Amino acid sequence: MRRFLVCLAVGSLVNLSAAPGTAFAQGYSVNEHSACATGRAGTAVASPCPDGSAMVYNPAGVALQKKGTAVLTVGGTFIAPSGKFTDDNTGLESRLNDKVFPIPQFYYQRGITDRFGVGLGVFAPYGLTTDWPTSSQGRYLGYKSVIRAIYVQPTVAAKITDQIMIGAGFDVNFLHLQLRQRVDLSTQVLPLPGNPTFGNLGIPTGTDFADANLHGNATGVGYHLGLLIKPVDRFSLGVRYMSRQKVTVDNATADFAQVSTGIILAAGNPFGVPAGTPLDAIVAGEFTGSGPLTSQKGSTALRMPEQLTLGVAVDVTKKFMALFDATYSNWRVFDTLGLTFEKLPAVALPEEFQKVWAYRIGGEYAVSPSTAIRLGYINHDGAAPPQTVTPNLPEGARAEFTGGVGTKLGQNLHVDLAYMYIDQADRRGRTAPNPPPANGLYKFHAHLFGATFTYAF
Repeated sequence: MRRFLVCLAVGSLVNLSAAPGTAFAQGYSVNEHSACATGRAGTAVASPCPDGSAMVYNPAGVALQKKGTAVLTVGGTFIAPSGKFTDDNTGLESRLNDKVFPIPQFYYQRGITDRFGVGLGVFAPYGLTTDWPTSSQGRYLGYKSVIRAIYVQPTVAAKITDQIMIGAGFDVNFLHLQLRQRVDLSTQVLPLPGNPTFGNLGIPTGTDFADANLHGNATGVGYHLGLLIKPVDRFSLGVRYMSRQKVTVDNATADFAQVSTGIILAAGNPFGVPAGTPLDAIVAGEFTGSGPLTSQKGSTALRMPEQLTLGVAVDVTKKFMALFDATYSNWRVFDTLGLTFEKLPAVALPEEFQKVWAYRIGGEYAVSPSTAIRLGYINHDGAAPPQTVTPNLPEGARAEFTGGVGTKLGQNLHVDLAYMYIDQADRRGRTAPNPPPANGLYKFHAHLFGATFTYAF
């Protein structure tokens, strides 16, 4: 039985390692870091919002802060996803659990001189949570996946001339990973002549007997660069670059919990034990003592791609500004994901993500000197290839619609509110551990709500 369980653990963890998955933009990136920017579809590289979020969308915009003044911004975006998988053959549906996930934002920005500004930001440019019921069809690939990458970014910016500004910041990435999966006993191969599976011996398909949980924390470092050019008063150009990161999780923990099958063995069973023996008792030893499915250390590495955004902003009238951004993300860096463990063999899983572009169109109209309304539209392809469209990664091409409003509350306080609707194209995928063929259809959409509060002083 030891040989059977070792092979099981390796196979299950290969699939578990695929879990960087369902996010709310391409791959597992997030672009909603300011209710002001979100309301206009994230178009902020050529005309950053005056709420401190410039250090994310274009660090050069920090140089726009006037000497001796500062802003402090706190807020967040709340994501309410809905998704389901429908099996081709049975018509059975599995639905994501109904949960809301927050994305925090904090910015402080200050003008030191007329040409030099500094800032500090806390935001989450990468992150995801997929949360399916433990009874979902895809639980053997993964029922819960968490990536939480919180960036802390000190930023400096300077005006080279009245028309040209530059900025830069260091990104200190505090990463947390958690990947969970159930394991099907019926698919496991026994060390007997002919290599039968438990399913060949009568164990029903879909018999959970183990729960795998890989979790860990690590820290990475990268950087942001920005350029802002205003050749004339009513037109501006922006460029923003965020570096790639490879964060190695050296001290992860892999935990394995036994799940009761409730199966009682009959007389003449292939294990040679008396009739009435619980099957759970046969495999229980592998989860205790020196068994291969006891808690152990592991390591993995997660790659965040470099991003390049180009944008323009035009003051069409004194009250209306139109904006356009295009963002390139090199998701090809997420090509292979490897795992090593104390007791189990190392594994490597091909991911084969693709390079992608996202296009954003936004507009802002000043209803009054203190109030503005915003609208936007985003279109982008998915980064995941067909073979990784799983419950951990049911990603696809998306159209996103945004709206928002910002207004002053008193002399120094400003509030911004935003809403986004994500409409993802239906995409075929699989729930089985092995690559193609697809066995069903994934559907996904999400509602996002953002609020930020900015105090100027």
